[in-house]
Order: sequence, then structure tokens, then C-alpha cells
Amino acid sequence: MNYPAVINGDPTFREIIAAAGWRSVDGHAPGLRGPQLDAYLAAGVESDHECFALDEAHEKRQKGMWVFLRYGSACKDLVELLPTVLRTGVTRTAMCTDDREPHQIRTIGHINHCVSLAVEAGCDEIEALIMASYLPAQFHNFFHLGQLGPGYQADVLVFDSMKEYRPAAVYQAGKLVARHGYILDGAVPATPAPDSLRNRVHLHHNPTPAELTVDAPADGMARVIGVTQGTVRTTALELDINDPNNDIARIAVLERHKKTGRIGLGYVANFGLTRGAIASTVCHDAHNVMVIGARDESGPADMAIAVAHLAKIGGGQVLVHDGKILAEVPLPIAGLMSDQPLDVVADQIELMEQTARDFGIAIDAPFMLLSFLGLSVIPDLRITDHGLIDVNQWKQVPVAL
Repeated sequence: MNYPAVINGDPTFREIIAAAGWRSVDGHAPGLRGPQLDAYLAAGVESDHECFALDEAHEKRQKGMWVFLRYGSACKDLVELLPTVLRTGVTRTAMCTDDREPHQIRTIGHINHCVSLAVEAGCDEIEALIMASYLPAQFHNFFHLGQLGPGYQADVLVFDSMKEYRPAAVYQAGKLVARHGYILDGAVPATPAPDSLRNRVHLHHNPTPAELTVDAPADGMARVIGVTQGTVRTTALELDINDPNNDIARIAVLERHKKTGRIGLGYVANFGLTRGAIASTVCHDAHNVMVIGARDESGPADMAIAVAHLAKIGGGQVLVHDGKILAEVPLPIAGLMSDQPLDVVADQIELMEQTARDFGIAIDAPFMLLSFLGLSVIPDLRITDHGLIDVNQWKQVPVAL
């Protein structure tokens, strides 16, 4: 994912790629073009799921790179990038979601939904199914998977309709394991999470509101992370944080693994949060605690309560207003996973998102988008527990201009 290190020949990353051996090397190269892309491919990286533009997808495929067309809860590039397939065929192209919320999987599906979108956008049905099954299996060297035939493992989806592609039955290794969206009793053995994966929110201390308050620039002008509907790419904005016409909220990241006490502070724009706070321990890829709060004086207090609550429950997602917990999704396994059935988690997330909309957050999948704001390898501006990161310059930058 650290593509600057890869293209600059960092010895550590050369060793990591070499260690893959015969395995496929999955890449992460948002916006990478020209000689930099050439260097990335020459280093041994084989795929990318972070294309933002059609020309970018064309170039990557022309140079032999696998491109994964993505449509998830926050990242929705599939239809925009599909013309690369319509123009040159499905070679070295597959589908992914990266990521999709449980309640959306329950209602519209997963990769099968990507197939439906592709067909609606003009893709041949068979080619869409090939991109969803055979081709990703080929990329990952699962040569015994991905198609029906002698010598292939019988992992099979049975559809009622070739329009919605919703599985009526699922077979795994020839065994019926699910029907009409529900796993059959005993079909998949339960695997309890070890205790070592629980209670993994290790803060140095619960933060005070003052510790979550940014030192405002004297003239009000600051670097602000700009978010946009339908993409996880951000923009590096320069805004007056005192201007009430600017949709700005506070943002903070707290280190939660080694009790270092590090806190990164900043501002985020266009998120829509005007009161209360939302927080999550799902924060790619370091998975620290990410929290966004209202710009007014009540924001830091609600942010502190949200962070303390996540530490108390062992991780998850939470929404706070006026000091009260209004909705939560406990994720007790490493602060990343639930131990509850799909329907329980889906209902929890639906309540969270509805409550967020009541707070004025109109953006789709706000907690999914929140989880990507700390991913310091996607342009343009990110935030980690070390502070603001200018991804294009690959350096830490101050909040004040």
C-alpha cells in the first residue's frame, strides 16, 4: 500500500514483495500513472483496486496490470470504469466491493450486486459473471475454483433470476450450505474468537475535551480534509474554520494499541456533522480510534465521551449527543468484528446510519467513509495519530496555514 516506498525501491518493500513467492501481489495505487506506474509494476505488484478515472484504468490494463472494478458502501467506481471492459474485453479485470456494510449485503447483496450493475450498464451477462468468478480466482492462483467442470471444486451459486443474481442456493465444495440468504444449521462450524482478541482498545488514558480541541489558527485559515460522496479520495482544502458557511467538523485519531497517548487533531469538511460526535475503532489500516465531532464548543466533550465508551466496550462504533449514547455497534473482537449474527449487526448499523441522518449527515455510509480517513496512502489529505498527512508530498503538515 505504501506505493511511494515501492516505486523508490525501498529495500524493506522489495523484501516484502519477494517474500510473496508464487503468490499474487495485490496492489494499492490510487492515481498512479506514467513512469511511476511503470516502476510500481516493475517492482512486482500485479493488481490495483483504487482506480479513480477511466483513463487510469485503461493505462493500467494496457501495461498488464489487473484492475478490480469496485462498488461498495463508500467506493463506487465500477460503472465509471466499466467502459474499459466494453472497449477491450474482460482480460485482467475482476470485481470487488472494498467494503460493503452488513445491512447492504442483507438487502442488495455483495459481488452479485456488482454483476447486476455491470449488466445494467451494458456489460455482457456472461462476461460480468466471468469477472465475478473465474477471473478473480485466476488472479489469486485458485486454479481449482471459478468455473464448473471436471477437476474444479464445486463452489456454486444457483440463481432464480438472471436479472438480480440473488443466490437461491449456495454450495461449497459440493455441499449445500445456504438457501435464500440464510446459512443452514450446522453447515458452517462456529469458530469462537480467542480471548486474546478481546478488549483490544488500549488507550494511554481516556482523553479530556481539551485534548481533543485543535489549537485554532490565529486567522482562522486551516488545512481541512475534504470528503466527497461516492469516493474515499479526499481533497486538501484551505478554509476559514470560523466561517459558518463552511461545513466543517473536528476530527481526531487516538493511538489504541501501545498506550502511547498520541493524538492527531484536525478538521474535516463536507461530512455534514453539525452536532454530537461519531467514533469508530475501524480505521484503516492501523485501526486506531477515529472520532469526528461538531465544530462548536460541545464537540470535544461529546468526542471524549464517544472515545471513552469505545474503550469501555472493547471497540466498535458509536454516536453521541449531549453526553448520551444514542446508537452503537459493539465490535468486541479486536475492535473490528462482531460476534453477533448478521441480522443483529445489520439492524445496529441501520439504526446508526438513520440516527446519523437525523444529525444532518447526508453522506452515504458515514462510518465506512470515516474508516478510510486515516488511510495515509490515498490522496490527498489524511489524518493519523501523528497528525495531518499530505499524501502527495508524503509528509506530515500542520493544521494552520
